[in-house]
Amino acid sequence: MASIVKRKKKFSVVYTYTDENGVKRQRWETFNTNAEAKKRKTQVEFQQNTGTFIPPVAKTLSELLEEYMSIYGVSTWAMSTYEGRKSLINHYINPILGDMQLEDITPRIMDKYYRDLLSVKAVSSKYKRAKNEFLTPHTVREIHKLLRNAFNQAVKWELMSRNPVEHATLPKEEKTERNIWTAETLFKALDVCDDDILSLALNLAFSCSLRMGEMLGLTWDCIDISRTSIEQGRASIFVNKELQRVNRDALEKLDDKGVIMKFPAALSSTSTRLVLKEPKTKTSIRKVFLPKTVAEMLIARKKEIEELKELFGSEFTDYQLVFCSTNGRPMEGQVINRALNKLIQEHDLPKIVFHSLRHSSITYKLKLNGGDMKSVQGDSGHAQAKMVADVYSHIIDDDRRMNAQRFEETFYSPKKEDSENEQKKAADSAQESDQELLMKLLAKPEMAVLLKTLAKGL
Repeated sequence: MASIVKRKKKFSVVYTYTDENGVKRQRWETFNTNAEAKKRKTQVEFQQNTGTFIPPVAKTLSELLEEYMSIYGVSTWAMSTYEGRKSLINHYINPILGDMQLEDITPRIMDKYYRDLLSVKAVSSKYKRAKNEFLTPHTVREIHKLLRNAFNQAVKWELMSRNPVEHATLPKEEKTERNIWTAETLFKALDVCDDDILSLALNLAFSCSLRMGEMLGLTWDCIDISRTSIEQGRASIFVNKELQRVNRDALEKLDDKGVIMKFPAALSSTSTRLVLKEPKTKTSIRKVFLPKTVAEMLIARKKEIEELKELFGSEFTDYQLVFCSTNGRPMEGQVINRALNKLIQEHDLPKIVFHSLRHSSITYKLKLNGGDMKSVQGDSGHAQAKMVADVYSHIIDDDRRMNAQRFEETFYSPKKEDSENEQKKAADSAQESDQELLMKLLAKPEMAVLLKTLAKGL
């Protein structure tokens, strides 16, 4: 059994374990909050009762990361996060620092490591090609986030006295705006698009702010396109899952966490598997209302799938997917991406990636509703409205510039016009006064003679 002991402002989980030599030892793991300590206490007791408990005993960085992933990562990360961080460890951390003793890792060494990473060549995998020749500042920052968390765990497990990357110097990351299509470009593309599947995908991504995996994971039981709903403007989709290709190793290590359905593998030798899984965050689960035109497109797609079922009979496997091949199997993102790239090349359209349509969608929604981030967040599935503000601040800046223009027109321009009118009136009045005085002088005969004499002498 484990217990919790309060140590000043921190909380320690205390338990007894047997080391590799059969000697009983006591360990203290320190946490910042009582809630963290309770969570770890429950985990330790469950693993001890089931005979699966392994106390953290790492001495090198690679051993720490292995324990960190098996204890913390498996219980905390989503499948895509697990795969991504495992890749960072295998490619960029263990080959460089993996053999270092934890006690030898200093802030100076870690600062140098982060700096040198910018000259390390990016690694392409079997399924994902590296976009840049060398690691970018963004990737270095992702590695830092992983290591910062791992070292924090090492401090809690009392394997290290301090976190060596707590105040690390990181390379600056220059954010570049993603190229997006304007509505005019999108509808020009739709006019020349002769691929019904791609057309439906473009319309859904634009009108519903969907991610690729969310769109490909749509099933008919989550779509309301009844005639009554369409007529009343209530047609909608319910986003509660996504299609993803995941590594078999991640599936096994995470014990199918969050997986709703595993599709049969096309090849038994493949190291990956297509799955329908829960979204990464709870806020991604959402209801999005459909424009009537897009709802009608879904009705047409449903009719097309019914015809495929009738045509292929038992060869068609019905997974209830909106986006599926002619035999009912899931349609992967590369099919949509290839079709989009072909459309762009054939019609000389601005080059974008499919995810850019989600950005176009959110951009126009912000413009149309006057910058109401909360309602847009509901459609986009961002975890916080602040994320919408951070990514789309340029849209909000447009509205703020309009505010300045409205203030100019409402409050300042009228004052300028009034001032200019008063100056004009004063000038006109002065001109009129001079003319009146001259006429009065000319009306007197002796003054008229004097003025004529003066004029001749000039």
